[in-house]
Amino acid sequence: MAATSGSPKFPDFSVLKQLSKEHLVHLLESIPEKKDLVIDPDLMRPLDRIAGAQLLKRHGVDKIFKLESNKLEISGDSRMYLARPSVKNVKNIANQIKGDQENGRRKKYKILFVPRKLYFCEMLLEQEGVYGAVELEDFKLDLIALDRDILSLESPGFFRDYFVEGEHSLLHTIATSIVNLQSLFGTIPHVYGLGRCAKMVWDLVNTLKSLQGEPRAPIRNEIGHLFLIDREADLVTPLCTQTTYEGLLDETFNIRSGYCEFGPEVTGTDKSMRLLLNCEDQIFEDIRDRHISHVFAYLSAQAKMVQTGYQKGRELQNIGDVKSFVQTELKDLKQQYKSLTIHIGACERILNLKTKQINFEEQLQTEHSLLEGINLKECYTYIEEQIDRQVPPDKILRLLCLLSLTQNGLPTKDYQTLETHFLQSHGHKHLLTFSNLRKLGMYTEQPSVEVTKMTAADVRTKLTDKALMKKTAFRMLCKKLNLIPKSGEVNLRNPEDMSYVFSGAFTPLTCKLVEQVLAKGGWAGLDDVTKLLPVPTFAEHKAQSVKGRGSNGHHQVAPSEKVVLVYFLGGCTYAETAALRLLGKMKGYQFIFATTAITNGAALIGSINDGKK
Repeated sequence: MAATSGSPKFPDFSVLKQLSKEHLVHLLESIPEKKDLVIDPDLMRPLDRIAGAQLLKRHGVDKIFKLESNKLEISGDSRMYLARPSVKNVKNIANQIKGDQENGRRKKYKILFVPRKLYFCEMLLEQEGVYGAVELEDFKLDLIALDRDILSLESPGFFRDYFVEGEHSLLHTIATSIVNLQSLFGTIPHVYGLGRCAKMVWDLVNTLKSLQGEPRAPIRNEIGHLFLIDREADLVTPLCTQTTYEGLLDETFNIRSGYCEFGPEVTGTDKSMRLLLNCEDQIFEDIRDRHISHVFAYLSAQAKMVQTGYQKGRELQNIGDVKSFVQTELKDLKQQYKSLTIHIGACERILNLKTKQINFEEQLQTEHSLLEGINLKECYTYIEEQIDRQVPPDKILRLLCLLSLTQNGLPTKDYQTLETHFLQSHGHKHLLTFSNLRKLGMYTEQPSVEVTKMTAADVRTKLTDKALMKKTAFRMLCKKLNLIPKSGEVNLRNPEDMSYVFSGAFTPLTCKLVEQVLAKGGWAGLDDVTKLLPVPTFAEHKAQSVKGRGSNGHHQVAPSEKVVLVYFLGGCTYAETAALRLLGKMKGYQFIFATTAITNGAALIGSINDGKK
């Protein structure tokens, strides 16, 4: 039996922030004089995570503006832009520069493209007649540590760009982020991939390493396993309503770059509050992965403890005891009180919203029935009712896609009826949205059986195949991997099954695959499962050093063998992070999550809903 030397620990990802900060400072100092900084609004929150306003001021930034319109009336002699390489941004920048030129204002301009400039940016600037007036540089924004175990590129547009538009430009950034991680924390010996995008990224990682030469990586690797997972491999999980506290916070308030904006209805005052949600907030750390039904009781118990702490302070008589109380306990009590106030308000808001607009329990019941493949007639009726009630389009599209994905497409009549009904209710501007959904395989029609020139036996075979196809793929995956536990089996208070993140109705497919691959040491023992997956798989293993042998000759398992990095390409949900944290607790693994962005059903559908434009 292998001996374990030490316990798995989180690598120190603060070095990523430091490197990004130093890179930004270097770029800011490239214009030594005072300059105005114009920032793409989508980059405001990510920039907050690596550099505050004070750092920008120290390095010559005079005023900060959002890149929002064609005109910018400011008088500084130098201007720096920080923007993503999009047509809209480049045109806005070009129009602002032309506006300055028309008014006789001569300035020095520099554009920092995040994560890198693309060829079309230069072409567009040239077409607009301002290419000669600007300097262009890349700000290679790497993974941002949103928490001790969550890293993000903060590129929410990647899902649409790659899986809908076929845009590959960000793959280089993803591959570079993996190369950088390996140069900082050692070569990752075991790599498992799920999806075409994952394979392209890994091939690019190997190409970059061969071009750069083998870097001087640390002798001891800190991460033992890397999973690269396409969001396309599991589209059901993000469409389901999350039922953990953190998941519902994201669904209700929209967590961005780790920050959550709470309005007066939560704060209990006339002001809003922006709160950073991470493990440093002990109250949040304790409740983030709990099922929502057991959060309020915990918060109530904590509130009583804080009240007891304050009462203890009031009863102190000795001046020395009072001084000691103020120095040691009062600060913690105040912090806990502030945190409790916000989380109790947020929890109340979530529970109150359950009964408004869409009945929360009825919505959940419909989702759970679709996952189990039962009461489909009632589910169909419920969806039609929501369309008639003019429920927001994204919420209905979420249910339509869940219906299609769990049934392997819809019969022609149902497919056409629901689409027509939706378009009549919400407008034919959504035709492009349905085109995107078909391209992704999220809303599809079951192929019809052609009976022309077929024998009776052929027709029977085709009909049997069609009937089987209705139940294959998703239904068979659920059965083989036990994705849907039997009713009443899951303990939501003290969960021992990953399906608790969806109230015991469904285990995220991605998480179950990670569990199975780790248990079997690869995809080899999962042939009956991989053939049902909508995407290809791959694995790569590097030879282990022989230095890890103990004096008794037995091979010692390095702590890094229990550290697993799961990289989601196209977005990761808080339901998946909670499920894998539970798996790590049960199996002794330390999971780290990297992603192009945090996502949920609303964000996923919103990114491909062209009816909004």
